[in-house]
Amino acid sequence: MNTTSTQSFKDHFLIAMPHLKDPNFADSVTYICEHNDQGAMGIVINRPTGLTLDEIFRQVGITPSHGNAHISDIICAGGPVELERGFVLHSPSESHWEATLQVAPGVQLTTSKDILLAIAQNEGPEYALIALGYSGWDKGQLEQEILDNSWLVCKADPNILFNTPIGDRLNAAVAALGINRSMLSPIAGHA
Repeated sequence: MNTTSTQSFKDHFLIAMPHLKDPNFADSVTYICEHNDQGAMGIVINRPTGLTLDEIFRQVGITPSHGNAHISDIICAGGPVELERGFVLHSPSESHWEATLQVAPGVQLTTSKDILLAIAQNEGPEYALIALGYSGWDKGQLEQEILDNSWLVCKADPNILFNTPIGDRLNAAVAALGINRSMLSPIAGHA
């Protein structure tokens, strides 16, 4: 009988430590959508792509309703894997989408085009964060990176995820730990 279990960081933020220089993750906050003994998957939530939702609508052939409230929403770079694929982190909705994962009571992840169609018609979820690509870790990789002090980990806050401007999410996530980001050392170490 295997009694070993992995602590799941699902519904947590990974906050990059200052010494993490990987260009995909430097100064990033990643929302972990899935984490089990096979690996982890998350979406970087504070890296703007320079694209707006209106541009995504045009690329996939969706015509938004007149006066759509979301056309100027900024699209995030969710991570280095499957950069052409869209991921929508959103609040729960009465609508049901074709491909949705319940991440936490207040957060779902949808990858099907039907949610974009609903957002284009102002019939989508109340809150949504759209990203291209995702971040992935193989079995044991995330755990090792945390042991190596590459990441701070804290319980996710939907307010940071959905209501905090992209440029403020890193400082807000660090502050949720009761830490001033300027006090973090760029040198890794173990106590």
